[in-house]
Amino acid sequence: MIIAAGQFAVTPCWETNARRCVNLMAKAAERGAALLVLPEALLARQDDDPDLSVKSAQPLDGGFLTLLREESRNNTMTTILTLHVPSAPGRAINTLVALRGGEIIARYAKLHLYDAFSIQESRRVDAGKVVPPPIEVAGMRVGLMTCYDLRFPELAIAHALQGAEILVLPAAWVRGPLKEHHWTTLLAARALDTTCYIVAAGECGNKNIGQSRIISPSGITLAGADDTPQLIVADADGMALQQFRAQLPVLVNRKFAPPQLL
Repeated sequence: MIIAAGQFAVTPCWETNARRCVNLMAKAAERGAALLVLPEALLARQDDDPDLSVKSAQPLDGGFLTLLREESRNNTMTTILTLHVPSAPGRAINTLVALRGGEIIARYAKLHLYDAFSIQESRRVDAGKVVPPPIEVAGMRVGLMTCYDLRFPELAIAHALQGAEILVLPAAWVRGPLKEHHWTTLLAARALDTTCYIVAAGECGNKNIGQSRIISPSGITLAGADDTPQLIVADADGMALQQFRAQLPVLVNRKFAPPQLL
């Protein structure tokens, strides 16, 4: 199964960003991808206005997703991304959506809001309350996560205990001292915690690092990007995953009860 991650620099114009998503979707489909992960908060972004993503929030039937759903009808690929959806005046929910065949087949409201490193996502964004079940893509089960969720191993482990074999992570990982080190270390750690493939797509604007990664269940980077717009692809082998889990049965050997997240 071919899995892909696409990254680009989000602009203040949602139409431009939608066209860039559509372009990456078409390129991934041409490469034979069954799964494409795009970055977090794709509607709009501007360096001098940290609230623009929320101000630009659209409903799920808005223009942005309408364009992506039209492209999704052209293939059987599953595309995953996040956008802000209005929740109350001046507030929104950071919502992951999975598209396939022109339809929204799953959604997830981000659980862990980024209230760290002098940023307070919760000031304008409402947190989710539900851990979504895995979805199936080309015979493999996929767990849904978003950006800051990466720092909380309980969520990744909960997905794996529900049968996930691949974890997806749309992200906008903010630049800063040691942040690139945190990103690469945490991606490898979550893969080893869960013996899952990880497909992480990072926004690559001025404030975010890009560096999309596809990680194997053994913590090895199978494909990686720098901080420029691009598409990366790799193969997810279900048989190889099961063989590695037989060698490293951490999900079976756990002595703690499954994490109670909520």
